[in-house]
Amino acid sequence: KRIPLPQSRRPGSGEEIIIKGARQNNLKNIDVCILLGKFICITGVSGSGKSTLIDEIMYKKLAQIFYRSRERAGDCDGIVGVEHIDKVVNINQSPIGRTPRSNPATYTGTFTPIRELFATVPEARMRGYAPGRFSFNVKGGRCEACGGEGFIQIEMQFLPDVTVPCEVCQGKRYNREALEIRFKGKNIAEVLDMTVEQALSFFEHFPRVRNKLETLRDVGLGYIRLGQPAPTLSGGEAQRVKLATELARRSTGRTLYILDKGEFRP
Repeated sequence: KRIPLPQSRRPGSGEEIIIKGARQNNLKNIDVCILLGKFICITGVSGSGKSTLIDEIMYKKLAQIFYRSRERAGDCDGIVGVEHIDKVVNINQSPIGRTPRSNPATYTGTFTPIRELFATVPEARMRGYAPGRFSFNVKGGRCEACGGEGFIQIEMQFLPDVTVPCEVCQGKRYNREALEIRFKGKNIAEVLDMTVEQALSFFEHFPRVRNKLETLRDVGLGYIRLGQPAPTLSGGEAQRVKLATELARRSTGRTLYILDKGEFRP
């Protein structure tokens, strides 16, 4: 595939940060200028020092400055222009969670306002259900047969373990009482089974939910399900979930985002 050159380029902020005297692994005392307010791509052959420069030197040095990190950074003389930013965020392709309990809805914070909406349903209020009743992580509304996981793991001794849907909840994670509560005709399990695009239409008039979903769609994740287990997401998908989470936060406009092996699909 070819990416055409743009007719015009983003002007940027006119400010920059400069890594002075980077010397770690294959980097031999080099100075690197990073223009701010622009999308900057660091490329090079394998082993040329891309990750060393950005992750080991720049990010770790900035983390020491902004977050008092004690993790040792790569060697350099210093970074000039730090006053032009007030935050650095490293968005890599590591999983957003190691267990099926983690999903895009929980990671982005979308699940909390969704549970709060279910708790406002008249039937839920009459029964005294709080938002916690619609969580699959705590006792109350979850299916206790599977502990809210939606599946049972069967040990096969000398063979790999087998995972089968829970016979009690049929993979829905919740008990009958929680599933009886419906918001706009849908129960909590049906909402978690929606794609981001479907949920955007469903929660169109609820800004606290819609705004977070819009950022997921804007980074190209309109097809993933809200309750999709984290281990089933690819590295690129997990990275974009993290990016959407950061973009949904209130920004000062002075945040430096680092995307390790970021994907681009023209």
